[in-house]
Amino acid sequence: MLYEDEDDFFMGSPKSKFFDILFHANQDLVKMKLLEIVDRYSAMEILLEKQFGIDALEGLISTVLMDETDSVVEHNNDLFISTMGEILTQNE
Repeated sequence: MLYEDEDDFFMGSPKSKFFDILFHANQDLVKMKLLEIVDRYSAMEILLEKQFGIDALEGLISTVLMDETDSVVEHNNDLFISTMGEILTQNE
């Protein structure tokens, strides 16, 4: 099952390639990598909650998601690409 671009490996978004790899790579490796991402997200959230407080953090996140959409998408793409590289390297 391929997303958006069917079977052309060099076409499609980083997001679609990311999901293709998640579904086709070694599932134990994928689970480990996703758990690493969740752990990292949780650590960042804890740090930000300590710095800004829970209520302020929610507002800040909403503001960034609305005002800096392009930067968020670019950062997401970087994360998709780097994670794919790590999974593919370890999947061999």
